[in-house]
Amino acid sequence: MRLFREPARRKLRIIPLVAATYFMVSGGPYGIEDILGGAGFAKAIVILLVLPFLWSLPTTLMIGELASAIPAEGGFYVWVRRALGPFWGYQEGWLSLAASIFDMAIYPAIFVEYLGRFAPTWTAEGRGYLWSLLVVVVCCAWNLRGAPAVGEGTVGLFVLLLAPFVVFVAIGFWHGLTARGTVQWGHTANAASLSTAILVAMWNYMGWDNASTVAQEVENPQRNYPLAMVASAMLVAVTYILPLAAVALMGISVANFSTGSWADAARTMGGPALGLAMVVGGAINGFGMFNALMMSYTRLPLAMAEDGMLPRVLARRNRRGVPVVSVGLCGLAWALALNLKFERLISIDLVLYGASLLLEFVALVVLRLREPELERPFRAGNLAMATALGVGPAVLIGYALYAARDQQLGGFSALGFALVVALLGPFFYWLTQRWRARSFAPATGD
Repeated sequence: MRLFREPARRKLRIIPLVAATYFMVSGGPYGIEDILGGAGFAKAIVILLVLPFLWSLPTTLMIGELASAIPAEGGFYVWVRRALGPFWGYQEGWLSLAASIFDMAIYPAIFVEYLGRFAPTWTAEGRGYLWSLLVVVVCCAWNLRGAPAVGEGTVGLFVLLLAPFVVFVAIGFWHGLTARGTVQWGHTANAASLSTAILVAMWNYMGWDNASTVAQEVENPQRNYPLAMVASAMLVAVTYILPLAAVALMGISVANFSTGSWADAARTMGGPALGLAMVVGGAINGFGMFNALMMSYTRLPLAMAEDGMLPRVLARRNRRGVPVVSVGLCGLAWALALNLKFERLISIDLVLYGASLLLEFVALVVLRLREPELERPFRAGNLAMATALGVGPAVLIGYALYAARDQQLGGFSALGFALVVALLGPFFYWLTQRWRARSFAPATGD
């Protein structure tokens, strides 16, 4: 007879979920400098205002419905599998995990770049790689404590990250109101730089579905997911646009604005202390995004293993419910990718992620048709609206495909390379089916 019940596991609440989603998508204004440098103030603000309606809003509405209707561990993989069958479910998982290799190499590099601005000797002579590796190890250890620990810690990182920008924006707007500075709205942008600005903006507005993979570790997911999507979407847009407006009101030239320029602008506006705070925020950006995304991506192998799509060992959990083997193997894969210079190949990430996102929009419509009685605490409009939601993202993904033809990777176009990676998915699915057929084949006697 048991005298004590096993205590219920803590779950991720609404504010930590919003903070984690914010880091999965954005991580603050860091990373949008190339949009400003490539397009100028006026075009950058237009891009950052228009893209949420074409790219973010449709995605958040789709995720709000599916996450509240099917709050399953594995999130978008489970939705696609349920709507379209195991083959397409496998492709969804494969595309997302493949994209993570290109995506996750970026964030330790951001951490190291800003750490080098704080103390250049710390990252010189190969020490940068050791710092990147340390980011992976620390995030693995943090993630092993469970989704609530990651989410609650992310709230603190969120406050530390944005605190310098609050001061930055206040100084810029005060200067604009009192000094009558000249705003340099005009900026000559060629087609290539403008295209890069659009792609970087898409990259900075993507990743909303990542929060869905920890659904069973979220408190009241039917209510909290739609709220978290709307709240984090508003936060992302506001924290992108206000700092750009502050720079414009200060009359600072953006001719050479690029990654890391926030620290220089902050030093100009508020002195060395604000510049240093901005550098610390940049390091938090890289660390926080890697940590939150690790929580998301490591649930995919878990869900696929539970469905027999991957070896069962990947479904092993610790007492906090964390998939320990998945965390370890994903961490190892991302550590091996740290030396690869993928941070400029955003197009590859966009192509792979975009393909998986389109499958989610298809799943939304198919589930409306196949399971009309499915309880949907949040609905993204009627069937016509649900069908139309994918149009804007599809157009932008098509543009990313077109732009990727000019990116190069080892003599191949980024588009060609991404297509090869995507086409490996059906091949690995075939291998998986053969492995399952042999593993579960009945034994035959002599």
